[in-house]
Amino acid sequence: MKLNKILEGLEIKESVNDLNLDITNIHSDSRKIKEGGLFIAINGYSQNGIEYLDSAIANGAVAAIVEDDVNISKLPNNLTYLKVGNTRKALAITSCNLYDNPSKKFKLIGVTGTKGKTTTTFMIKALLEAHGLKVGLIGSIAVYIGKEKIEDTDRTTPESIEIQKHLAHMAEENVDVAIIEVSSQAMKLNRVDGCDFDIGVFTNLTEDHISKNEHADMEEYFNCKCMLFDTCSLGFINADDQTVITIKDKNKKCKFKTFGIENPADIRADESTLKTDPSFIDFTAEINGKKEQFEVSIPGRFSVYNSLGAISVANEFGVTPDEMRSALKNLKVLGRNELVPNKLGLTILIDYAHTPSSLESILESVKAYAKGRIICAWGVGGDRDSKKRPIMGEISGRLADYTILMSDQVRTEDPLKILQDIEVGVKKSGGYYTIIVDRTEGIKHALEVATPDDIIVIPGLGHDLYLERNHVKYPYDERKVIAQLVDELIAEGKKKPIN
Repeated sequence: MKLNKILEGLEIKESVNDLNLDITNIHSDSRKIKEGGLFIAINGYSQNGIEYLDSAIANGAVAAIVEDDVNISKLPNNLTYLKVGNTRKALAITSCNLYDNPSKKFKLIGVTGTKGKTTTTFMIKALLEAHGLKVGLIGSIAVYIGKEKIEDTDRTTPESIEIQKHLAHMAEENVDVAIIEVSSQAMKLNRVDGCDFDIGVFTNLTEDHISKNEHADMEEYFNCKCMLFDTCSLGFINADDQTVITIKDKNKKCKFKTFGIENPADIRADESTLKTDPSFIDFTAEINGKKEQFEVSIPGRFSVYNSLGAISVANEFGVTPDEMRSALKNLKVLGRNELVPNKLGLTILIDYAHTPSSLESILESVKAYAKGRIICAWGVGGDRDSKKRPIMGEISGRLADYTILMSDQVRTEDPLKILQDIEVGVKKSGGYYTIIVDRTEGIKHALEVATPDDIIVIPGLGHDLYLERNHVKYPYDERKVIAQLVDELIAEGKKKPIN
């Protein structure tokens, strides 16, 4: 595609050399530039893309887009250069143009919120597929087209060039609907600019992602999430979230419908009908004036909210209650209140809970059906909001009978220091706890002390299949780790397998 065509919709402040070049690829990572490439030099949190211009040229870049404070005269003069005010936005808009604006070729749904994004997107996908629609999904676990997994992902919302590539693939495969998990960072960093969203879902808002490289405060965090609905014609929002519901006063262009349990809503679950179990939750909701009963294979009150958001979207597409029932009953989502089968017959739950509210939600839901003790084995990620650590420690100490503090994604921090930050809150609660820095040893200890009546909750990693330390990701699948530890305990004679 010609460069001047790729630049459509982008405000260019200055340009030098030929704009009639043929461009075959675009990227902000110089290592991924190929012959005939357009390199977008983004000035990021820790690196400035302009420092990698030589690398991009060596890999085949014929043009580059730079920030407007760059002195073009000092750059290699054999390239076409363009100055813009926002290189992240430039990456998104040029990517949309390169791939012929694929989001305009089908219905596009965006799901945002602090908790429940992943589960809600999978629920929507399952409900729409039960109705016979072909659905694509881009989220924090992987990219899917129908039942085929295209590739694993390592962030909630990929970079804009990757999003457009996947949406173009979905258009080629004739999907009817695509769903994207939209993080606040994705909105702030322009990753979904140019995406033509039809429907937005806002699950909830609680404190998270407040740090130097994320959001300055909760107001900015909320406002970034609200940006999703600037391009939607229809939005479904949680009527029980006092902050989320205020979006109706902020945005007068989007039509909003509500879902909830406690407050009046367009689709509302009857509080008195909620019945929970280690493997499901049952509830009744009124849809189109008729009461419908649902059983969801992911237990917990929060699962009802996720279901209601998904049901709201599905209802808009004409999915029948019977189709909804079948899809929700059989749904499983990796790392979301996931029961781990094991030879000891123990109840072991893996979850992605990594915020105070999500940890509290899963522990409270487990408490509702626990026969014995709740053993909570967990830690939090490094290089993230440290203020939440003692808060989460207090929650675990208060709601769990035994807290085992162990490493999570430590990144570049001292793992013991992270756990000591959490310990402050556990001590405040007066709860019983221990610190075992090594995650595998921490899980092994939980397995050793648990009885069949106890419930082991392992929050944190969820769908992550790695542990990150000092910028290196080491393979780590908790399901396999648990299976191996169980075998060791049986071999050592410390535990007996169930018949």
